Amino acid sequence: MTKIVKIVLDTAEHHPLHKAWLKLAENLAKELDVELEIKKEDYVFAIEHGETDDLGMAWLPQLFAETENGEVKLILSKYPFDPATTKPDEKIAHEEAKKKVEEILKS
Repeated sequence: MTKIVKIVLDTAEHHPLHKAWLKLAENLAKELDVELEIKKEDYVFAIEHGETDDLGMAWLPQLFAETENGEVKLILSKYPFDPATTKPDEKIAHEEAKKKVEEILKS
């Protein structure tokens, strides 16, 4: 069973959903009782550990978990929207992040 030691948010402060991503990362780190690291526009990190487009370029923000053995696992690369309202949804984002965290912990 894997243990998460840190939540890492690679973000861009100018992104319209930056505050929503930051709140999600803070809440997740608090729930897991782990450190939160905020990276600002670290595209190399995002390319190495996150999702990229067909040209190999990453986008930000992306949310990651670092495990006790130093592996970095992607939690979320796109902030979810409520299909009914087409607006960003904090609850759905939290549920998706928790689901991915549970998968990481089981691996």
